[in-house]
Amino acid sequence: MSVADGQAAQIDPHGLERLLYPLHWLVFRDGWRRGRKLLRFAETEADGGRDLARAAELTGDALLRRLYLRHAEDEQRHAELFRRRGRSLLSSLSAPGSSTFEANWLAPGERGLDDLRVDAETDGTLLAFLHLSERAAAERFAVYERVLASDPDTRRVFAEILRDEAFHMNYTHAQLKRVCPSGYKKRLFWARATRLWKGYLRIATALASLIGAVVLLLQYVVLLPLFAWLAKRSALREPAGFVARGEKPASLTGQYG
Repeated sequence: MSVADGQAAQIDPHGLERLLYPLHWLVFRDGWRRGRKLLRFAETEADGGRDLARAAELTGDALLRRLYLRHAEDEQRHAELFRRRGRSLLSSLSAPGSSTFEANWLAPGERGLDDLRVDAETDGTLLAFLHLSERAAAERFAVYERVLASDPDTRRVFAEILRDEAFHMNYTHAQLKRVCPSGYKKRLFWARATRLWKGYLRIATALASLIGAVVLLLQYVVLLPLFAWLAKRSALREPAGFVARGEKPASLTGQYG
């Protein structure tokens, strides 16, 4: 498979990603948030590159070893592109942003290997997971490129990386069919189910965090003032000074009364 094969693929985001265009635009419109997200993308790409280098060490397939190493080099180069652009963007802004909200569950970038244990995977399961991950990343980056019309420099970074993502998406699918000619569909099914489960866990965690923040806010805004008011009201009923309340007089004849 040549590089041209990957570059020739046209990435067309699926319906959900297209529906989320306005949300992605809102996420990336803030320069500080955009810069921080690029630095976070760089960390994910670098981590994925290390996992792929490890996969190249473990596989016994010579062709896969070369492709994994090529893929790992691409991920490291992507990390450097994101890191360089993120730092340049943040250094060009005049004042720090007031918001630290990054909306990672709305615009997560590439998931990488999603904490997959590379040592415990076979070539078939790893290729299936990689294919789905690269396809999702390619569709997502295509959306990011389109919503960044106001930032041509960052847009060019995504356009360059997108060409590599297309190649990664194509080679992983082709190699999966070669390694598992009769069972590649089942591998893709289980890999897709695993990604859906992890996606559910991410959404559930984010929702639980949001609910926890709302409950704590209600406690501070509603319950604490109520308890403070009740305490002050109770204090008003108390007489001033020290008051003895039915204490038994001390005995003058015995040690313990």
